[in-house]
Amino acid sequence: MTSRTTPWEQIAEPRIDYNVRRVADTTGIPFYWGKDTTGQCLFIIELEGDHTSQYRRDITRLKGISVDLRNGENVSQQRLVLTLERNVDSDLFLGLCETLISSLATVTDSSVALAVTLQHLKRWKAFLAGKKARILTNEEIRGLFAELYVLRQLYLRRMTQDQAVDAWCGPNDSHQDFIFGNVAIEVKSLSGRERNSVRISSEDQLEALVDNLFLMTLHLIDMPDEETARSLNDLVALIEQELVTAEAIELFSEKIAGCGYTALADYDRLRFTVGSTNAYAVTDQFPRLIRSQISQGLFHVSYDIQLEAIAPFVCEDNEIFGRP
Repeated sequence: MTSRTTPWEQIAEPRIDYNVRRVADTTGIPFYWGKDTTGQCLFIIELEGDHTSQYRRDITRLKGISVDLRNGENVSQQRLVLTLERNVDSDLFLGLCETLISSLATVTDSSVALAVTLQHLKRWKAFLAGKKARILTNEEIRGLFAELYVLRQLYLRRMTQDQAVDAWCGPNDSHQDFIFGNVAIEVKSLSGRERNSVRISSEDQLEALVDNLFLMTLHLIDMPDEETARSLNDLVALIEQELVTAEAIELFSEKIAGCGYTALADYDRLRFTVGSTNAYAVTDQFPRLIRSQISQGLFHVSYDIQLEAIAPFVCEDNEIFGRP
Protein backbone atom coordinates (compact mmCIF):
# COMPACT_ATOMS: atom_id res chain seq x y z
CA MET A 1 0.00 0.00 0.00
CA THR A 2 1.55 3.28 -1.09
CA SER A 3 2.09 6.18 1.26
CA ARG A 4 -0.56 8.89 1.21
CA THR A 5 -0.23 12.64 1.69
CA THR A 6 -0.76 13.42 5.35
CA PRO A 7 -2.44 16.56 6.72
CA TRP A 8 0.65 17.41 8.77
CA GLU A 9 2.59 18.16 5.59
CA GLN A 10 0.47 21.31 5.17
CA ILE A 11 1.20 22.66 8.67
CA ALA A 12 4.24 24.81 9.42
CA GLU A 13 6.34 24.32 12.54
CA PRO A 14 5.53 27.01 15.14
CA ARG A 15 8.06 28.96 17.16
CA ILE A 16 6.08 28.36 20.34
CA ASP A 17 3.36 25.92 21.44
CA TYR A 18 1.79 24.29 18.34
CA ASN A 19 0.05 25.14 15.09
CA VAL A 20 -3.29 23.48 14.36
CA ARG A 21 -5.78 23.04 11.54
CA ARG A 22 -9.32 21.88 12.23
CA VAL A 23 -10.32 18.60 10.62
CA ALA A 24 -12.67 19.42 7.75
CA ASP A 25 -16.26 18.17 7.37
CA THR A 26 -16.86 17.44 11.05
CA THR A 27 -19.69 19.03 13.01
CA GLY A 28 -19.59 17.39 16.46
CA ILE A 29 -16.60 17.21 18.76
CA PRO A 30 -13.84 19.46 17.33
CA PHE A 31 -10.69 17.66 16.06
CA TYR A 32 -7.45 19.28 14.99
CA TRP A 33 -4.33 18.24 13.11
CA GLY A 34 -1.32 19.88 14.74
CA LYS A 35 2.44 20.24 14.70
CA ASP A 36 4.67 21.33 17.61
CA THR A 37 7.96 23.24 17.74
CA THR A 38 10.00 20.08 17.11
CA GLY A 39 7.96 19.13 14.04
CA GLN A 40 6.11 16.27 15.75
CA CYS A 41 2.67 15.35 14.43
CA LEU A 42 -0.27 15.97 16.77
CA PHE A 43 -3.93 15.01 16.84
CA ILE A 44 -6.07 17.05 19.24
CA ILE A 45 -9.60 16.39 20.51
CA GLU A 46 -11.27 19.38 22.17
CA LEU A 47 -13.40 18.51 25.19
CA GLU A 48 -15.91 20.56 27.15
CA GLY A 49 -15.67 20.27 30.95
CA ASP A 50 -13.17 18.70 33.35
CA HIS A 51 -12.33 15.06 32.52
CA THR A 52 -9.19 14.66 34.64
CA SER A 53 -10.57 11.85 36.81
CA GLN A 54 -11.85 9.85 33.85
CA TYR A 55 -8.55 10.32 32.03
CA ARG A 56 -6.40 9.23 34.98
CA ARG A 57 -8.59 6.18 35.59
CA ASP A 58 -8.67 4.87 32.03
CA ILE A 59 -5.52 6.15 30.32
CA THR A 60 -3.42 3.67 28.33
CA ARG A 61 0.25 4.29 27.62
CA LEU A 62 1.27 3.58 24.03
CA LYS A 63 4.66 2.84 22.55
CA GLY A 64 5.46 5.52 19.97
CA ILE A 65 2.47 7.76 20.76
CA SER A 66 2.25 9.97 23.83
CA VAL A 67 -1.16 10.84 25.25
CA ASP A 68 -1.71 13.97 27.33
CA LEU A 69 -4.70 15.85 28.74
CA ARG A 70 -4.06 19.60 28.72
CA ASN A 71 -5.99 22.72 29.64
CA GLY A 72 -7.89 24.39 26.83
CA GLU A 73 -8.12 28.04 25.91
CA ASN A 74 -10.54 28.65 28.76
CA VAL A 75 -11.26 26.98 32.10
CA SER A 76 -14.26 25.08 30.74
CA GLN A 77 -12.25 23.22 28.12
CA GLN A 78 -9.58 20.52 27.98
CA ARG A 79 -7.65 19.03 25.08
CA LEU A 80 -6.63 15.41 24.61
CA VAL A 81 -3.38 15.59 22.67
CA LEU A 82 -1.89 12.59 20.86
CA THR A 83 1.74 13.13 19.82
CA LEU A 84 3.56 10.89 17.36
CA GLU A 85 7.11 10.35 18.57
CA ARG A 86 8.57 9.36 15.18
CA ASN A 87 7.31 11.06 12.03
CA VAL A 88 8.39 8.05 9.97
CA ASP A 89 5.26 6.37 11.37
CA SER A 90 2.92 9.14 10.18
CA ASP A 91 0.99 6.82 7.83
CA LEU A 92 0.14 4.55 10.74
CA PHE A 93 -0.69 7.48 13.01
CA LEU A 94 -2.96 8.90 10.31
CA GLY A 95 -4.79 5.56 10.30
CA LEU A 96 -5.43 5.82 14.04
CA CYS A 97 -6.62 9.43 13.75
CA GLU A 98 -8.98 8.63 10.87
CA THR A 99 -10.40 5.73 12.87
CA LEU A 100 -11.06 8.06 15.81
CA ILE A 101 -12.69 10.67 13.58
CA SER A 102 -14.97 8.03 12.09
CA SER A 103 -15.88 6.54 15.47
CA LEU A 104 -16.64 9.97 16.97
CA ALA A 105 -18.48 11.37 13.96
CA THR A 106 -21.88 11.41 15.68
CA VAL A 107 -20.66 11.94 19.25
CA THR A 108 -21.45 15.30 20.84
CA ASP A 109 -20.85 14.48 24.52
CA SER A 110 -17.24 15.04 25.59
CA SER A 111 -17.27 12.30 28.25
CA VAL A 112 -18.45 9.77 25.67
CA ALA A 113 -15.84 11.02 23.20
CA LEU A 114 -13.06 10.54 25.74
CA ALA A 115 -14.31 7.08 26.69
CA VAL A 116 -14.47 5.97 23.05
CA THR A 117 -11.01 7.38 22.37
CA LEU A 118 -9.40 5.68 25.37
CA GLN A 119 -11.02 2.37 24.39
CA HIS A 120 -9.55 2.68 20.90
CA LEU A 121 -6.15 3.40 22.40
CA LYS A 122 -6.33 0.17 24.40
CA ARG A 123 -6.87 -1.77 21.17
CA TRP A 124 -4.02 0.10 19.56
CA LYS A 125 -1.70 -0.83 22.40
CA ALA A 126 -2.21 -4.52 21.56
CA PHE A 127 -1.79 -3.73 17.87
CA LEU A 128 1.45 -1.76 18.31
CA ALA A 129 2.88 -4.50 20.53
CA GLY A 130 2.49 -7.04 17.72
CA LYS A 131 5.05 -8.10 15.14
CA LYS A 132 3.08 -6.51 12.29
CA ALA A 133 2.43 -2.99 13.53
CA ARG A 134 1.95 -1.45 10.09
CA ILE A 135 -0.77 -0.95 7.52
CA LEU A 136 -1.61 -4.21 5.76
CA THR A 137 -0.98 -4.42 2.02
CA ASN A 138 -3.86 -5.05 -0.38
CA GLU A 139 -2.68 -8.64 -0.75
CA GLU A 140 -2.65 -9.11 3.03
CA ILE A 141 -6.12 -7.57 3.29
CA ARG A 142 -7.40 -10.10 0.75
CA GLY A 143 -5.71 -12.98 2.53
CA LEU A 144 -7.10 -12.04 5.93
CA PHE A 145 -10.58 -11.47 4.49
CA ALA A 146 -10.51 -14.97 2.99
CA GLU A 147 -9.43 -16.55 6.28
CA LEU A 148 -12.18 -14.75 8.18
CA TYR A 149 -14.75 -15.88 5.63
CA VAL A 150 -13.71 -19.50 6.24
CA LEU A 151 -13.68 -18.96 10.02
CA ARG A 152 -17.25 -17.73 9.87
CA GLN A 153 -18.37 -20.69 7.75
CA LEU A 154 -16.84 -23.07 10.27
CA TYR A 155 -18.80 -21.74 13.25
CA LEU A 156 -21.99 -21.30 11.23
CA ARG A 157 -21.94 -24.80 9.74
CA ARG A 158 -19.63 -27.23 11.53
CA MET A 159 -18.54 -26.43 15.06
CA THR A 160 -18.98 -24.13 18.03
CA GLN A 161 -17.62 -20.60 17.97
CA ASP A 162 -14.99 -21.47 20.58
CA GLN A 163 -13.81 -24.43 18.51
CA ALA A 164 -13.70 -22.43 15.28
CA VAL A 165 -11.69 -19.54 16.71
CA ASP A 166 -9.33 -22.01 18.40
CA ALA A 167 -8.88 -23.83 15.06
CA TRP A 168 -7.78 -20.61 13.31
CA CYS A 169 -3.99 -20.92 13.16
CA GLY A 170 -3.18 -18.28 10.52
CA PRO A 171 -2.23 -15.61 13.12
CA ASN A 172 0.16 -18.10 14.75
CA ASP A 173 2.31 -18.53 11.60
CA SER A 174 1.28 -22.17 11.41
CA HIS A 175 1.85 -24.08 8.16
CA GLN A 176 -1.92 -24.19 7.54
CA ASP A 177 -4.57 -21.59 8.30
CA PHE A 178 -6.95 -23.92 10.16
CA ILE A 179 -6.27 -27.14 12.04
CA PHE A 180 -8.92 -29.07 13.98
CA GLY A 181 -9.19 -32.74 14.79
CA ASN A 182 -7.74 -34.65 11.86
CA VAL A 183 -8.34 -31.82 9.36
CA ALA A 184 -6.18 -28.94 8.10
CA ILE A 185 -7.19 -26.18 5.66
CA GLU A 186 -4.95 -23.89 3.67
CA VAL A 187 -6.89 -20.82 2.42
CA LYS A 188 -5.98 -18.82 -0.68
CA SER A 189 -7.66 -15.71 -2.06
CA LEU A 190 -7.80 -15.15 -5.81
CA SER A 191 -8.33 -11.83 -7.55
CA GLY A 192 -9.40 -11.20 -11.12
CA ARG A 193 -5.77 -11.36 -12.20
CA GLU A 194 -5.22 -14.76 -10.61
CA ARG A 195 -7.96 -16.92 -12.07
CA ASN A 196 -5.69 -19.55 -13.58
CA SER A 197 -3.25 -20.34 -10.78
CA VAL A 198 -2.69 -20.22 -7.05
CA ARG A 199 0.53 -19.23 -5.29
CA ILE A 200 1.92 -21.59 -2.63
CA SER A 201 4.33 -19.61 -0.49
CA SER A 202 6.32 -22.36 1.21
CA GLU A 203 7.24 -26.04 1.01
CA ASP A 204 5.27 -26.64 4.21
CA GLN A 205 1.85 -25.24 3.25
CA LEU A 206 0.65 -28.38 1.49
CA GLU A 207 2.18 -30.90 3.87
CA ALA A 208 0.35 -31.62 7.11
CA LEU A 209 0.59 -33.93 10.09
CA VAL A 210 -3.14 -34.71 9.83
CA ASP A 211 -4.82 -37.17 7.48
CA ASN A 212 -7.18 -34.72 5.75
CA LEU A 213 -5.60 -31.65 4.18
CA PHE A 214 -7.67 -29.30 2.03
CA LEU A 215 -6.75 -26.34 -0.16
CA MET A 216 -9.57 -23.82 -0.39
CA THR A 217 -9.62 -20.97 -2.91
CA LEU A 218 -11.92 -17.95 -2.75
CA HIS A 219 -12.36 -15.63 -5.68
CA LEU A 220 -12.71 -12.16 -4.12
CA ILE A 221 -14.26 -9.58 -6.43
CA ASP A 222 -13.51 -5.96 -5.55
CA MET A 223 -16.89 -4.24 -6.00
CA PRO A 224 -16.90 -1.07 -3.87
CA ASP A 225 -20.34 0.05 -5.06
CA GLU A 226 -22.07 -3.31 -4.68
CA GLU A 227 -24.60 -3.22 -1.84
CA THR A 228 -23.72 -6.72 -0.64
CA ALA A 229 -19.94 -6.13 -0.72
CA ARG A 230 -18.06 -6.07 2.58
CA SER A 231 -14.81 -4.45 3.61
CA LEU A 232 -12.33 -6.10 5.96
CA ASN A 233 -13.63 -3.83 8.74
CA ASP A 234 -17.19 -4.91 7.94
CA LEU A 235 -16.33 -8.59 8.18
CA VAL A 236 -14.40 -8.20 11.45
CA ALA A 237 -17.29 -6.21 12.95
CA LEU A 238 -19.80 -8.85 11.81
CA ILE A 239 -17.81 -11.65 13.46
CA GLU A 240 -17.42 -9.62 16.65
CA GLN A 241 -21.19 -9.10 16.73
CA GLU A 242 -21.90 -12.80 16.16
CA LEU A 243 -19.49 -14.20 18.75
CA VAL A 244 -21.33 -14.78 22.02
CA THR A 245 -18.98 -16.51 24.48
CA ALA A 246 -16.38 -14.56 26.43
CA GLU A 247 -13.71 -17.12 25.49
CA ALA A 248 -14.36 -16.81 21.75
CA ILE A 249 -14.50 -13.00 21.89
CA GLU A 250 -11.24 -12.71 23.83
CA LEU A 251 -9.38 -15.25 21.68
CA PHE A 252 -10.61 -13.69 18.45
CA SER A 253 -9.48 -10.26 19.67
CA GLU A 254 -6.00 -11.63 20.43
CA LYS A 255 -5.71 -13.43 17.10
CA ILE A 256 -6.96 -10.58 14.94
CA ALA A 257 -4.45 -8.25 16.64
CA GLY A 258 -1.76 -10.87 15.99
CA CYS A 259 -2.54 -10.60 12.28
CA GLY A 260 -1.53 -6.93 12.40
CA TYR A 261 -5.13 -5.77 12.20
CA THR A 262 -6.82 -2.90 13.92
CA ALA A 263 -9.86 -1.02 12.61
CA LEU A 264 -8.28 1.49 10.21
CA ALA A 265 -10.18 3.62 7.73
CA ASP A 266 -7.79 2.24 5.08
CA TYR A 267 -9.52 -1.12 5.39
CA ASP A 268 -12.87 0.34 4.29
CA ARG A 269 -11.59 1.17 0.80
CA LEU A 270 -11.51 -2.37 -0.60
CA ARG A 271 -14.94 -4.00 -0.59
CA PHE A 272 -15.38 -7.58 -1.71
CA THR A 273 -18.05 -9.99 -2.77
CA VAL A 274 -17.13 -13.66 -2.63
CA GLY A 275 -17.44 -15.22 -6.06
CA SER A 276 -16.56 -18.84 -6.69
CA THR A 277 -15.17 -20.95 -3.86
CA ASN A 278 -13.44 -24.26 -4.49
CA ALA A 279 -12.21 -26.94 -2.11
CA TYR A 280 -9.51 -29.39 -3.14
CA ALA A 281 -8.51 -32.58 -1.33
CA VAL A 282 -4.71 -32.61 -1.09
CA THR A 283 -3.91 -36.31 -1.55
CA ASP A 284 -0.63 -38.04 -2.35
CA GLN A 285 -1.32 -37.49 -6.06
CA PHE A 286 -1.93 -33.75 -5.67
CA PRO A 287 0.74 -31.71 -7.57
CA ARG A 288 2.85 -30.04 -4.89
CA LEU A 289 6.34 -29.48 -3.51
CA ILE A 290 6.80 -30.62 0.07
CA ARG A 291 9.74 -30.51 2.45
CA SER A 292 10.01 -34.29 2.81
CA GLN A 293 10.50 -34.73 -0.94
CA ILE A 294 12.79 -31.87 -2.01
CA SER A 295 16.56 -31.90 -2.05
CA GLN A 296 18.33 -31.17 1.20
CA GLY A 297 19.41 -27.55 1.48
CA LEU A 298 16.47 -26.10 -0.45
CA PHE A 299 14.11 -23.94 1.61
CA HIS A 300 11.74 -20.96 1.37
CA VAL A 301 10.30 -22.53 -1.76
CA SER A 302 7.35 -20.80 -3.41
CA TYR A 303 5.57 -21.85 -6.59
CA ASP A 304 2.35 -21.56 -8.58
CA ILE A 305 -0.13 -24.37 -9.22
CA GLN A 306 -2.37 -24.29 -12.29
CA LEU A 307 -5.99 -24.56 -11.19
CA GLU A 308 -6.72 -26.64 -14.27
CA ALA A 309 -4.18 -29.22 -13.09
CA ILE A 310 -5.89 -29.70 -9.73
CA ALA A 311 -9.45 -29.76 -11.04
CA PRO A 312 -9.63 -33.57 -10.54
CA PHE A 313 -9.13 -33.01 -6.80
CA VAL A 314 -12.15 -30.72 -6.35
CA CYS A 315 -14.46 -31.79 -3.56
CA GLU A 316 -17.69 -30.49 -2.08
CA ASP A 317 -17.16 -27.82 0.58
CA ASN A 318 -19.55 -29.86 2.74
CA GLU A 319 -16.55 -32.11 3.39
CA ILE A 320 -14.97 -29.13 5.17
CA PHE A 321 -17.88 -27.17 6.59
CA GLY A 322 -20.66 -29.71 6.86
CA ARG A 323 -24.16 -29.01 5.56
CA PRO A 324 -25.35 -25.37 5.44
